[in-house]
Amino acid sequence: MNQLNSIILEGNLVRDPEGKLTPKGTALCEFSVASNRFYKQDGVRHSEVSYFDVEVWSKVAESCEKHLNKGRGVRVVGRLKQNRWTDEQGLSHSRIKVVGEHVEFKPLYTGSAGSEINEDGDAIDAEEPLAESRESNQEELVI
Repeated sequence: MNQLNSIILEGNLVRDPEGKLTPKGTALCEFSVASNRFYKQDGVRHSEVSYFDVEVWSKVAESCEKHLNKGRGVRVVGRLKQNRWTDEQGLSHSRIKVVGEHVEFKPLYTGSAGSEINEDGDAIDAEEPLAESRESNQEELVI
């Protein structure tokens, strides 16, 4: 029986996503998300930023490569995956990635803070096929 391995992550892309195809033709998209945490300690406001590497596959990967770019806000629902390897010097390494199974694109904003939204948030789910529809300047992805 699988044990619980689940993560919900919200933040902004650190750079443009990188898409590629596996030798068997499966789409893979990788990107990094910066997530901010704000807290008060002794009456002083602090912030800390954490960076997470994310990989998504198949239709979700295709949509992320097409619609995401540096700075775009996302909410990623998925699981953690640990990669382990030994380098040429015999040293062991480990890296944890988020494998996204659902990616929600956060609304785009124009201008300064408090300006109007020019696009609704989009949701992409790894479980179902991609369907696209366009109305005026808004693009909605439904899966």
